[in-house]
Amino acid sequence: MADFPSLARAGHAAHCLRCLSALPSSQTEVDASRLALAFYCIGSLDLLGVLQEKTTPTDRESWREWVWEQQTSGQHGSGFKPSPFMTAPPQAPGEAYTNYDTPHIIMTYTALLSLAILRDDFSRLDRPGLLRFIRSCQRENGSFSTVPGSNETDLRTLYCAFAISCMLDDWSAIDKDRAIAFIASCRSYEGGYGQAPFCEAQGGTTYIAIASLHLVPRTSSPLTPAERQLTMRWLVHNQADSGGFCGRTGKDADACYCFWAGAALQILGAKDLVQSRSLTMFLAKCQFKYGGIAKAPGEHPDPYHTYLSLAALSMYSPNLEPNHPSAASWRFDPLDPLLNAREETSQWARKHVPGHKV
Repeated sequence: MADFPSLARAGHAAHCLRCLSALPSSQTEVDASRLALAFYCIGSLDLLGVLQEKTTPTDRESWREWVWEQQTSGQHGSGFKPSPFMTAPPQAPGEAYTNYDTPHIIMTYTALLSLAILRDDFSRLDRPGLLRFIRSCQRENGSFSTVPGSNETDLRTLYCAFAISCMLDDWSAIDKDRAIAFIASCRSYEGGYGQAPFCEAQGGTTYIAIASLHLVPRTSSPLTPAERQLTMRWLVHNQADSGGFCGRTGKDADACYCFWAGAALQILGAKDLVQSRSLTMFLAKCQFKYGGIAKAPGEHPDPYHTYLSLAALSMYSPNLEPNHPSAASWRFDPLDPLLNAREETSQWARKHVPGHKV
């Protein structure tokens, strides 16, 4: 393995820092979801272990303040809106949100993790309001809408509601039985999970289903032995000859699915079934020469694929000899695959988000 490539850590950190300061033209369409973009960038710096080294205390404080500016309260409770995009000037203290800038459940999840990465103490978190917000998003079929009253829903929003409840250490806002039944209804004959009932199985939503079932407190195993085996089989068969994972049966490999499928297999206790060296080689080929990681070799990079690729590598780093010239570039701290964050960051969130119980 003497010719094993290096991970361009400095270049990937520089890519994320550039995107934090000014969006490249290829990313302007996600300006309305800036909280998620900030999480991918800050999260990548956290996974690379360079957040303190590559940023100043002033940078980190300004990012914390900006995230808190997105916390908003109103008739449906409190949460975080995606960004100041197309809204009035910042909400005045005590002023309720309108129907155009309601909190968003996915952005609320990314906001909490971003603040945990930045080691905020969460003293400004409106916990009772956050529980009201989660409760207002759950629908009759057990799923969750992205914003209260919306018809937009899939397994992603359910996972975010579960992850927020886990971080709060408070599941009182969720009808868990209905939510678990909704997850079961999204399961396909292949063993994977679709975005909604009767949808094609996808790698991302399969991770979300598996992670959600392992986040929620319960006394029994979330899957039967036969279900677990079928899900593992479907996931493993989606690792392509290139080493990357396909999101759907018969599709091309995509870097992000190295995390979605790889993390699902780790949660299921089947990490050893992944061909780690092939996965690493695929992600190495997805590196862009000026920094950042793309969805596939030859494509342009973006923070989303950069973060998820690094998260995958946190679980599946190559087993190189300590004296190998590339060994240090592939070393990562452990990842919590359930919350999708570095273990140290996950522990910070689990300790500080709940606050003091009354």
